[in-house]
Amino acid sequence: MILLALLLQVTPGANETVTVTARPAPFAQTPATMVVEPVAMMIAAFDADGDGKTSREEMEAGVKRSYDLIDTAHQGSIGYLQFADWAERWLGDRNALPSPFDVDKNSDDRITLPELQAHFSRLFSRFDRDHDGAISRAEALTIRTIPADAHGPTGPLAPRDKRK
Repeated sequence: MILLALLLQVTPGANETVTVTARPAPFAQTPATMVVEPVAMMIAAFDADGDGKTSREEMEAGVKRSYDLIDTAHQGSIGYLQFADWAERWLGDRNALPSPFDVDKNSDDRITLPELQAHFSRLFSRFDRDHDGAISRAEALTIRTIPADAHGPTGPLAPRDKRK
């Protein structure tokens, strides 16, 4: 009986209206004008001595370490599916560049450490804009020249035809 009386008891404020509001909409983020390619981010992460630059030697050691962690059977080569596992782990996405087709230079559907090292050597040369033998954080950045948002470019991709 006491329990029933407690349940029937009117609590103060029971007839008040409660208004629930949604969180305010977040401010729109300014589109990034500087981005980092996944492979450049990986190379930057190989900075073993913490000087803010990745030397070619640091990169080669990092690529070998990353490869050895995927080639768990120690076969000396990995297939394209294992390469996709490698890309997901080290580049953030299975489809991130470089593609296995770009790395597999002899087209045998297998990727060896020398093939991966050679590809990274070419990438290193591309990123090392000042040719000092190291990639700085600034060299790893790519300047985006067209405005973009989460859905892609927001502006024209080609110059407008002046004849129209």
